[in-house]
Amino acid sequence: MERVAKEILKDVALEETAPKPRAHKNPVDHWAPAVLLERAAYLRKMAKLGDGSASEVLKEYPQHCAMLSFRSRSGEAEVHEKWADLFVVLAGTATLITGGVVAEARIVAPGETRGTAIESGTRQTLRAGELTHVPAGTPHQILLAGENTITCLVMKVQEMQ
Repeated sequence: MERVAKEILKDVALEETAPKPRAHKNPVDHWAPAVLLERAAYLRKMAKLGDGSASEVLKEYPQHCAMLSFRSRSGEAEVHEKWADLFVVLAGTATLITGGVVAEARIVAPGETRGTAIESGTRQTLRAGELTHVPAGTPHQILLAGENTITCLVMKVQEMQ
């Protein structure tokens, strides 16, 4: 009987020290349109209290970042040396100017330039449901007319140059 008890204790001890299998975490992130628009309603309130623009990072990844952005006013001209912007328009309408030259350019961070406007750029209208890719190094600016607003999912993607 003592020998059986020792064997049982030995087995129990092995079970306690053996690594337990871990549940695999799902690597997929998913944001439903209703969730994004609910967050956008919050950003709209924040923008109203601030300067007319608000955004939040949904998730950062090694070479990209998912953000939600709301604007009720035009943005500055900007150039990201290593980051492309992929805009998915969820709601609203705006004008995107790309290319050209950034007026009154100033460096705000390493690889990040801002300015007051874009001179000699190309204009295109952004509407809900559309997707636009602005490559790294390309000057761009979002302009809003009148009471227009725009809500976008913005994927910032690091591009190797």
